[in-house]
Amino acid sequence: QVQLVESGGGLVQAGGSLRLSCAASGIIFSDKTMAWYRQAPGKKREFVARISGGGWTVYADSVKGRFTISRDNAKNTVDLQMNSLKPEDTGVYYCNVPLGSGTRYNWGQGTQVTVSS
Repeated sequence: QVQLVESGGGLVQAGGSLRLSCAASGIIFSDKTMAWYRQAPGKKREFVARISGGGWTVYADSVKGRFTISRDNAKNTVDLQMNSLKPEDTGVYYCNVPLGSGTRYNWGQGTQVTVSS
């Protein structure tokens, strides 16, 4: 049974930083591309960043230069370091395995990030 558990969210002022973590179980983690997504209030869920099993990274234009995705294959975790946060980064953040234009697994509970101006 696949489980994706996100943590690390919180309330932060604009310009601040947060580090999110996603713990995956029930999958062969090391060969999976992992990705972070977010959903702002009233908006569709959107892609934020992804990292391949070998560490190749891709970022949404809106977070390039501010966010860094990383993974620890020994711990089955993928992190998202978020710096220079903006109010528009507010939302619920989720991790998953990308599959085509969608995702492979059911969504976890996500972790709330709120950036105040």
